[in-house]
Amino acid sequence: MKIRNPRSGAHDYEIAPFDANALAIRAGEMRDLQIGWSAYSPSQRCKIMLKFADAIERHREAIAHALILDTGRAAISHVEIDEVLGMITRCEGAAPFQIARASAKDRQTSIANISTSTQLVPYPLIGIISPWNFPLMLALMDAIPALAAGCSVIVKPSEITPRFIRPLMAAIAEVEELPLTVIEGDGATGRAMIPLIDYLAFTGSVATGRVVAVAAATAFIPASLELGGKDPMIILASADPVVAAEIALRASVFNSGQASQSIERVYVARAIAEPFLVALVQQAKAVRFNYPDINSGDIGPLISVAQADIVQAQIDDARENGAHVLAGGQIETLGGGKYLRPTVLASVTPDMRVMAEETFGPVIPVTLFDSSDEAIRMANDGIYGLSAAVIAGSFKEAEVVGAQLNVGAVSINDGALTSIVWEAEKSSFGLSGLGASRMGESGLLRFFRKRAMIRQTGAALPLSAYGEGVGK
Repeated sequence: MKIRNPRSGAHDYEIAPFDANALAIRAGEMRDLQIGWSAYSPSQRCKIMLKFADAIERHREAIAHALILDTGRAAISHVEIDEVLGMITRCEGAAPFQIARASAKDRQTSIANISTSTQLVPYPLIGIISPWNFPLMLALMDAIPALAAGCSVIVKPSEITPRFIRPLMAAIAEVEELPLTVIEGDGATGRAMIPLIDYLAFTGSVATGRVVAVAAATAFIPASLELGGKDPMIILASADPVVAAEIALRASVFNSGQASQSIERVYVARAIAEPFLVALVQQAKAVRFNYPDINSGDIGPLISVAQADIVQAQIDDARENGAHVLAGGQIETLGGGKYLRPTVLASVTPDMRVMAEETFGPVIPVTLFDSSDEAIRMANDGIYGLSAAVIAGSFKEAEVVGAQLNVGAVSINDGALTSIVWEAEKSSFGLSGLGASRMGESGLLRFFRKRAMIRQTGAALPLSAYGEGVGK
């Protein structure tokens, strides 16, 4: 299977997707490994995972090089590696404590002679289907807590960005106890994997998520689905318009807007709209491509050529229906790669595709409002509910508005904070997801089933206790 390079446009890499037979064999191997892995204590598992972190560090250059080729960006590729190492370190510090706390012992019930204990039983085999926008980080974000829980893990990353798999597998091979495998494959591989696993963690689009959810239900396994977003940012009149513009720009165009938590709709109070737009347009025009030098500039290419077409179609639809393009607006082909300068749109309306559909590109549609109630209503108008942001002159004012937004997380006086804060458990509202949160303690504990041990310390009741006439 030929793989496209996002900077050159050339199909310069090949993968060999696992067929159903090879996948079944690998799944059986991982189940066998899980038996010994789950026998380790949580602390022992975490210590072995620190060996994995050391192996990743030893293979850093090879992994980073592959990620750079996968995504067309340099600095963020190294950030991905650092984030994974941080995940392992955090897990080592927190997982044993969280598991111990959730494994309650000798809890008294409402019946005097009966107490209970809770045993956490890991799902034997976790399957992960991860996307292309942060290939390494999103491949391992669910895998690391699953390993800490005592599960075996199969990861099927996106076929759009698969180059990192082989150097990562070289690091995994150095930790023989680790029941983790990362496989090459496409959508057919993912479909074939689902009947072989016990729990599915999926990150991707709503359309694919619907198909995956049906497959998981058919296999009768639980699933955590992290799907799309159309995150709004509300900027109240008390906010500093220049500072708000800086936050809106970064939160919208970081990683060329290729992040589910990117801000994709901006609602600004009419009283500060003019200075806000002046600052936003000025800052947007100053953003530089990392082309031709990958080590210089602010944003890289759009990784998926199919997504680039979607982004351009949304911009064109907005323009044709009366929106004003204040900056950017046209995808450029440079060296075979697809690039888009930060695109600021004004005079947008709710019926435009760019306001209703996920964009996944550096596009900032701006709408004015006259009251916070109007802003809240517009922000809540849509099928998604992943996250949002509110900027105001005080935390209290921002939080009053944020509490009325139908989303799982709200960044206060900042944007897209869910990309760097892991401790806050959140739900996905609307079509943005389904199942347990991957953040906070839920990110670990969702990989366990619970077994209740119910202890009778007195005399067990005889049948006569339920006989006719008893208690009358």
